[in-house]
Amino acid sequence: MNTVSVIAIIVAAVAFGLIAGLGVNRFLLRKRLAASESLAGRIVEEAKKEAENIKKESLLQAKENLLKVKTEFEKDTRERKMELDAVERRIRAKEENLEKRMDALTQKEGAIETRERGIQQKEQSLHDKHERLNRSIEEQKEKLQKIAGISSEEAKNMLIQSMEGEARIEAATTIRKVEEEAKRTADKKAGEIIAYAIQRYAGEFVAENTVSVVNLPSDEMKGRIIGREGRNIRAIEAATGIDLIVDDTPEAVVLSSFDPVRREVARISLERLISDGRIHPGRIEDIVKKVRTEVDAIIRETGERTCFDIGVHDVNPEIVTLLGSLKFRKSFSQNVLQHSIEVAHLTGMMAAELKLNVKEAKRAGLLHDIGKALDHEIEGPHAVIGADFARRFGESPRIVQAIATHHDDGRTNTLLGVLVQAADTLSAARPGARREMLESYVKRLEELEAIANSFNGVDKCFAIQAGREIRILVENEKISDNDAVMLCRDIVKKIETDLTYPGQIRVTVIRETRVTDYAK
Repeated sequence: MNTVSVIAIIVAAVAFGLIAGLGVNRFLLRKRLAASESLAGRIVEEAKKEAENIKKESLLQAKENLLKVKTEFEKDTRERKMELDAVERRIRAKEENLEKRMDALTQKEGAIETRERGIQQKEQSLHDKHERLNRSIEEQKEKLQKIAGISSEEAKNMLIQSMEGEARIEAATTIRKVEEEAKRTADKKAGEIIAYAIQRYAGEFVAENTVSVVNLPSDEMKGRIIGREGRNIRAIEAATGIDLIVDDTPEAVVLSSFDPVRREVARISLERLISDGRIHPGRIEDIVKKVRTEVDAIIRETGERTCFDIGVHDVNPEIVTLLGSLKFRKSFSQNVLQHSIEVAHLTGMMAAELKLNVKEAKRAGLLHDIGKALDHEIEGPHAVIGADFARRFGESPRIVQAIATHHDDGRTNTLLGVLVQAADTLSAARPGARREMLESYVKRLEELEAIANSFNGVDKCFAIQAGREIRILVENEKISDNDAVMLCRDIVKKIETDLTYPGQIRVTVIRETRVTDYAK
């Protein structure tokens, strides 16, 4: 066999194989297709069955939900119907009540109309009776006026005057009883407080002189004090600011000055010059300068010690210095610093009895006379000067007012000011506190009465209470009540102008009206 034959055989074999393979594949494909169709049919049948089941279940569920919704709706409907029935019953009940009320109101309205008609009839009847009564009263008044001979207005005025008179008498009696009882109680209580304060505090009797006198070892020292052509005495007066009086008084010279501190500086300086023996202008200036420094220190220490002893703290240094300078100030032979200390103690004791602020009372009592340290430099009463000084250096308004009014008898004074005033009077008026010559005392009383008698209309006058008060009786025919007020003021002004006196003088003008008749 040749090659071509072999190749043809091989090709024929391959072609047969391919054809056979294709046939087998087609058979297999048909078989698989048939299986797939069978499977697909079964799947479709199962899906249809499952869909039918799901449809049936859905229908059952829908029926159940519908039944449930229907049941709930029927239940809700029944409840709504029951509520509506209840509301309808309430509305019917209210309508019935409203109808009953309307019936009742209709009945009341009818009753009210009936009462109004009755009231109108009664009012008309009362009005008629009132008019008849007024006419009857007028007729009776006319008859009474004819009988009594006076009008109704005159009778009414007489009745009012009678009632006013009785009321005034009763009011005056009651007021007088109350005032007398209050005075008795107040006087007794005040006496107890003052007596207790005086009993607790016993001050020293003052026996100091008001003039500074320097004793000399011999009369020859007067010439040395005067110096050649008076140069020493002029140097002393120029350095100290005082007047040095060298007279015929044996072994003594007198120092005169309104300023007590200057007088004290001059006294100490002169004593040191006399003990040293070297008296000339240069030495005088050195001694005076040293002594002035020492006295200033003494004043400051005295003020501080006094404040500490009394228990008064936080005082301005200027006030402390001014308080210490009162050590060298005297009033009617009474040392003003000792007097201020006494007043502080007495005021504190009386404040303690009255349950007041004791520290504040002591402070006011201690500072009440600080104006006396400045009254030789500033014009005006020492109370006003001291109050202005205390206000300027930070003292409280209550303290300032107590200082300003401790010589004031006015009704505007405070309780603290009254205590300071009472303590000041006790300290100054106790026996031995102040000394005066009998002649000058009698002379002042005579001058006081002479001033009062110098005015027209004055009948009699009497100086009482050791010259602290003058009572003046005037002629009531010449002096009216208003004239008495002006007369009192004029007398006060003349006393302040013409007289020199301690403290204050009370002027009382009395105008008396007497009515005399005889019973026969």
